[in-house]
Amino acid sequence: MLSNIVDVLADPVDLTRLRGEDGFSRLVSESGHSYDVARQGYVSLVGGKGLNHGGDSLEMVRSREAFLAQGYFAPFVEAVTDAVGDVIERSAAQVDDPVVLEVGAGTGYYLAHTLDSIDGARGVGLDISVPAAKHLAKSHPRTGAVVADVWERIPLRDASVHAITVVFAPRNPEEFRRVLVDGGEAVILTADQGHLDELREPLGILGVEEGKLERMLEQAKGHLEPVADAELIEFPMQLEREAIAAQVGMSPSARHLDPATLAERVAALPERLEVTARAQLIRMRKAGEA
Repeated sequence: MLSNIVDVLADPVDLTRLRGEDGFSRLVSESGHSYDVARQGYVSLVGGKGLNHGGDSLEMVRSREAFLAQGYFAPFVEAVTDAVGDVIERSAAQVDDPVVLEVGAGTGYYLAHTLDSIDGARGVGLDISVPAAKHLAKSHPRTGAVVADVWERIPLRDASVHAITVVFAPRNPEEFRRVLVDGGEAVILTADQGHLDELREPLGILGVEEGKLERMLEQAKGHLEPVADAELIEFPMQLEREAIAAQVGMSPSARHLDPATLAERVAALPERLEVTARAQLIRMRKAGEA
């Protein structure tokens, strides 16, 4: 619910504080800007430039929900949650209601699991997609859903977040540094070469480019730095055709493949296929922080 997190939200135009008005049907900033709360419970906090694109479509969100609900990515979920729990224990020992921000939160699957595991933690789910935000708003009673573009200024107050999670989503190191408290960390899960490789050739989907993690670290220099070496997380999944279609449907490849072509290629696969999930988990803190 937005009422749980309004104290950490900020006007995207000037970063002044927001407050709920008219029974939290809108948020109003100290500078007088007003943002309507949608009846589904999310709020769009977009600055003057507007959104660059709409993010995941309704079909992609439905595919994401269908795939994740089956638990195929459970090792990823557990790894992210465990890392956030450790961050909170280290950085927020004296805080009863630490704030976890998930960027590119999608349906809220990861964030809800994390909040279930950390007593009192509050979640801010940020996504550029309105269909995703509608799911986010219902994903957990301690989650507030916000539509915003991570490439622009994140509509949160300075030093208001104890942990940031990013799961296969874009990053903004400069803004992450601004919103993190001292001692806070960003927990980032990024796909590694070999991820879903068994599906690349038969389905014609996008691969993971070489050196992705190294480029991310280079882009973060001056803003964030690694706490330790990245951890490789790799595991096999036994996927039926329906699950494979959902996995591809929730990924960027869905934007590049005609649905009929994808359906035809999925139908040509074996009834069940072993597919490798592979990603790097890295924790990052403010650059120069002891």
